Amino acid sequence: MTGFLGAVQFLTRVPVRSARAPDLTRSVPWFPVVGALLGAALGVFLIGAAELVPMPVAAVVTVLLGVLVTGAFHEDGLADVADAFAGGWDREQRFRILTDPLHGSYGVAALSGTILVRVTCLAVLTPAAAAAGLVAAHTLGRGAAVATMAALPTAKPEGLGAEYARRLRRPSAIVGVVFAVSAAALATGWWVGPLLAAAFVAALVVGALAVRKLGGVTGDVLGAVEQVAECLVLVTVTALATRHPVWWR
Repeated sequence: MTGFLGAVQFLTRVPVRSARAPDLTRSVPWFPVVGALLGAALGVFLIGAAELVPMPVAAVVTVLLGVLVTGAFHEDGLADVADAFAGGWDREQRFRILTDPLHGSYGVAALSGTILVRVTCLAVLTPAAAAAGLVAAHTLGRGAAVATMAALPTAKPEGLGAEYARRLRRPSAIVGVVFAVSAAALATGWWVGPLLAAAFVAALVVGALAVRKLGGVTGDVLGAVEQVAECLVLVTVTALATRHPVWWR
């Protein structure tokens, strides 16, 4: 269970302890598992909250709870990437912006936008559809990041993202992605097809931009992939839910 505990330590602020240092190679395939557990926990919370307060209020609290549990880990990566890609004139300047702990206008706009999109999507769904969407979004978002890590080169030899990517084995990445698709299918049924396509588009677009502007991926880019995929999956859930009920209801 070292890999699972390492993934929990890396992706969340849940206080877990391990007898030894996390193995990077074993942790990455567990990222979608952590996403599935987080999405399920948030889904259960949202269903309960919707019994007490109006759905828009429950949606706001649920999204903010997710940000709290993860320590805004992926949101920070998205903000850094937005600042670097939109504000950097060349590769060197983009890397300088990525290492700057402060966020500029582009980063703040991206950070606010991702929260707004997620809250709005959840607010217009039924509690059941929102819960299923949360499982799919958190799982496929992290699955998209794992797939991107395995498919694209790293932008530089040093850094946490580069270390993870360098030690990630292709079979392990495939296992993580297969789990992500399976968990999303269990939560959403046949919706998983369009949702998988949405996550793929997010990984493709962000990954292509990263290769063009940086020469490859970094840890921040992987965070941006997760956030964009999470948002696109939830947007797709709202489109599907307007005409089809979730399969288990």
